[in-house]
Parts: sequence; structure tokens; C-alpha cells
Amino acid sequence: MNVRTLFAALILGAWVGVISSHVRREYFQPELAQLAAAAQALNPGINFYTLEMNGRAVGLATSALDTVPGGFELEDFMSLELPALGQQGTAVARTRVRLSESLLMESFGFSLDSEVGRFEANGEVTGDTLLTVRIESQGSVDEVSYRFSSPPVFSAIVPIRVAMADELEVGNTITVGTFDPSTLSTRNVEVRVREYDTIVVADSVELGADGRWSAVGFDSIPAWKIAEVFGGVSVESWIDDDGRVIRASSPLGFTMEKTEYELANQAQVDTRLAGGGSVDDDVILSTAIASNMDLGDVEEYDELRFLLTGVDLEGFDLDGGRQELRGDTLIIRRESFDQIDAGYALPYPRMDLREALEPEPLIQSADPRIIEAAEQLTVRRASWRQNPETVTRDLTNAVYNMLEKSVTFSVPSAVQVLETRQGDCNEHTVLFVALARALGLPARTAVGLVYLNGSFFYHAWPEVWLGEWVATDPTFGQTPADAAHIRFVVGGLAQQVEIVRLIGNLDIEIIQTTTFLEE
Repeated sequence: MNVRTLFAALILGAWVGVISSHVRREYFQPELAQLAAAAQALNPGINFYTLEMNGRAVGLATSALDTVPGGFELEDFMSLELPALGQQGTAVARTRVRLSESLLMESFGFSLDSEVGRFEANGEVTGDTLLTVRIESQGSVDEVSYRFSSPPVFSAIVPIRVAMADELEVGNTITVGTFDPSTLSTRNVEVRVREYDTIVVADSVELGADGRWSAVGFDSIPAWKIAEVFGGVSVESWIDDDGRVIRASSPLGFTMEKTEYELANQAQVDTRLAGGGSVDDDVILSTAIASNMDLGDVEEYDELRFLLTGVDLEGFDLDGGRQELRGDTLIIRRESFDQIDAGYALPYPRMDLREALEPEPLIQSADPRIIEAAEQLTVRRASWRQNPETVTRDLTNAVYNMLEKSVTFSVPSAVQVLETRQGDCNEHTVLFVALARALGLPARTAVGLVYLNGSFFYHAWPEVWLGEWVATDPTFGQTPADAAHIRFVVGGLAQQVEIVRLIGNLDIEIIQTTTFLEE
């Protein structure tokens, strides 16, 4: 169910970012001069793309590169309509980047519009290496700064940069660091040049007597196949000699292919009119993992044991708290509130959990609207409001009852969710964490999989500190969360991207169950 993470990592993450390295700027001066000279030969123009998932058109995109005084400007647009659990989620992403003559980023603007509102990030580079990003969502404004060792380069320009630096040679590997405003994170990306071939694309169309567009001319383009690898995920693209994308694909089944606008728009309209679709077309159902056992009422189980295979488990947050990893066997014991003693009264009195108490972009726990809501939702006798176990139950139930359950393709913020009162597990979690922190209750985000109706789905939920990290789930109204919540990652959007490498690779087998009655 963690649609935001999949969407950001596989689609938006490939479009927005900056480059960081760990050598001094002076080292790159000859390269920058070479890039500036080579970039003069770049041909401005606009490319149109059709976006498909498992062969079904789900959107269209454009990418326009233009020359401006002192450099270039890149404008990307993407519109998606994705089926998810019987609903049709929509999202529109826009990116505008100003580039120097050497293809270095000077400023960028990024926005994502969905059913629940707009997420916007605008960045500007000052002093060559300081990137300041202003984040806006539902009237809330945050600012984050990133210091780089060398002038930053926008990630969508990475293929163009590789081409202009004369590095398109089969077998070459180039490592860069990227900043992704859709996840507010930096990460290293390894670009691998794999093949050289010719790609045929439509380059002219005509309108037939039946009112439909068809391709009447085709162009054969010499192209290089590259793979952008990060966190165990590989996004493959075919690019031309200028580094412009012709075709791209991701592990989730998304593809993007250059075409004429009329054909891309017609394909999207056809899909919209057809409606429906198979399980393979559903962005959530297609990533679910079938269970080998029907758990029925999963809340009955005190302990579950899982065999996890198909992926390297190194680097995941599988061990700790209620989870114990023994080789490839994971044991999860559901906490019992009757046995929990947090050992403190709210607000949390020590400084050792500052990261789980402080506001951060998208978790605006210091916003007056969040503080007021948190206080209203926990109005009881004064002694009860100081009890972290009671507050955990109150907030879980309150968020569960407050939000309409709907799948959204967004980058949600707590204040936005508080205003719109709808969303999936991501919205429930980000609001709960902000409300908890506003009351001095340490809280963090956990991401992994959850059992539901015979399958495991990608999911997010909060954990709160009650002398140990305890899972709760406001999406399902569970306090504590059942033992079939399998945590893989802890943290915000930057960390949640790691979950993507599980998709299509992870196998889960339930090997033992224990219920309260069996004890």
C-alpha cells in the first residue's frame, strides 16, 4: 500500500535531483570547460512520451530542452492515471530546471498535484555548492539546505552529461550522487553503459477517416542502453547521442517511450474509456506477495515466524524491538499493552530521542494547527494525558476515525492530511507521527509489508517509544499493530526508497504461528 514510496522512487526519482561528489570543485574545471564546449552542439527540442504499466497506457509525458541566455532550461511534465484497488489515482508532476552552459544546476522548481493537494519544492544554488530548498504544502513552508563539495548537476541531465563528457562507451560505469526533492533525499546513482543499438520510433502521424491518429513515418535512432542503479534498483533507459531519453523502464512494470503527442494522448484516452483492467494493471495488487497460509483474523496471533528469501536482507531494519532475525527467519511478537511500562510521563523528558520528537519537513509537529488538533484529540483527565500508553491508543483511534480511506499518489504532509482528512497508510502515518511529537511522544515511521486477505502488501505505520519501540497502526485502528506487520525500513522518505528493491524479488513463507490460546 505504500504507493508514495513506489511512485517517488520509480518515476519521480528518475526525473528530479542534483549531483554531489566528494572531490574539490577545482578537480572538475577541465571537465566543466569540456562540457560547456560540447553542450553548444546540443539540439534544443521537445520530446513526447507515452507511459505504460504492463502494456497498458497510464499517462503521458513531455521533456523540453531549450537554450536561454547563459545556459539551458529543461521543463518536464508528466501526467499519470493509475488504477489502485478499484480506484483511479491521478498525479501531475512538473519540473523546471535552469542550467549553466556546463549543464550545472542553478535553480529548479518541482510540483506534484494529486487529489489531496499540491506538494512543491523550489531550490536555488548559491556560492556554487549550497543548495537551498523551499518546501511548501498546504500553507506550511519549510526550508532545507544541502552543502556540496562541487557544483551540483540536475539528475535528468545525467544522461546528457555522460553523453557530452564523451563517456558513452559500452562497459563504462560512472557514479554520481543525486538529490531527489520528491523524497527530500540524496543518494548515489551508478550509471552503467550496457549496449549500443538502433531504436525505431514514430516521427509523423496522420488523422484517419475514423478520427484516430496513426503513425505514418518512423525514424531509426542510434541509441545507447544505460542502467541507473541505486539501492539495488535498476532503471534502464535507451538514450540518443545527445543523452535524450528514447525509452525507459523500471522494475515495477512502468515504461516510457518516445512517440508523437497525438499518439500518446490517444493511448491515454483509450485507456480511460476502456476502464477496468486486470490485477496486473493495479499498482497495488500487482506488487502484492501471495501468502502460503490463510491467517484469518490476524490479530489473534501473538507470534508469527516468516522465512524471507529472494533478496539480500543486509541493510534492512529487520532486527530490533518486537522483531528478531535469525538467519533468513524472522520472528515477530505482538506487544501486549498490559505488560508495557513506558517509564515516563509526557512530554518525554530526555534528549536521547530528539529525532523522534522534533519537527521535520512534511511532519510539522510545531505547526499551531497540529498542536491544537493533538490537544483536542487527547482531551481527558490531566493524568491520562500524561500517560504515553493512553495517548498512543487515543491518537491511533482518532486518526483511524478521522481520515477517509482512499489511495492517493502524493507526497503528503501532516498539515495537508489534517486539512483534507483522507488518504492511505502514508497519510495516516505522517499525521499520527506529527500529532504524537506535538504532545512529546516519540514517534517514527516504519515501512514494510502487512498481511491482508491472503496477501502481503507494502504498507507504512508508526512506532512509538514506550520504553521500547512499539508498533501501532492508525490505518487499521490497531493498538498495538498485529504480528503480521513486517518492518523493513525505519525513517522518512529518504530511507523508504530502500523498500523498492524488494519488489518482484521478495518471497515470504509463514512457517509458524502462535496464538494467545496456545499459550
